[in-house]
Amino acid sequence: MTEFNLNPDYAIANEQTLRGLFDATHSLAILKCQSTIGEHAQEFIRRSPFVCIGTQGLEGKADVSPRGDPAGFVKVLDERTLAIPDRPGNNRLDTLTNIIANPNVRLLFVIPGFDDTLRVNGRAALTNDPHLLKSMSINNRVPKLAIVVTVSEVFMHCAKAFRRSRLWSPDHFQDRTEMPSLVNIILDETTGAPSDRDEMRRLDEELEEDYRRTLY
Repeated sequence: MTEFNLNPDYAIANEQTLRGLFDATHSLAILKCQSTIGEHAQEFIRRSPFVCIGTQGLEGKADVSPRGDPAGFVKVLDERTLAIPDRPGNNRLDTLTNIIANPNVRLLFVIPGFDDTLRVNGRAALTNDPHLLKSMSINNRVPKLAIVVTVSEVFMHCAKAFRRSRLWSPDHFQDRTEMPSLVNIILDETTGAPSDRDEMRRLDEELEEDYRRTLY
């Protein structure tokens, strides 16, 4: 693949040039921003089994992490505070170390079948308060810590992206077997995947067993 280089003649380098390309912001897009978690936002969060967390470290390195659990796993503690359990993962701790360095976070809540989403901005802190963690246990397994977010901005996001992508339409679901497995991809890009199909199958089965054993 040929390396792409951005043509500087067409670079958008300042806000004035950027805004000149678009119509003025609709008044509702400004008015919809709230500073607290209102009735409808609370209901949306209780229905959501999936949230993406955007964070950034002091050096500007950004990260977006998906988090999922049964619907309502993100707790609404009060109209300005949320708590997100941290479940077992790969222990890279990108989100958590970023929060320690820079507490500003962005959340995107998704509900299967809903085309609109809920966006929440705020500042996060980490806690291992046993009372809070116990309230988030699943299958008698208590998370090691929770991400507590003090909310500064809440607003609904329109359905255009989900409708353009037809994300929930079964007619547009893709066949996962058309790409290699997760383990195969990682090995291809690092140490090299085994050519023996039985060995590759064994590694895939080991990952599935790890999912079953360590999900919570």
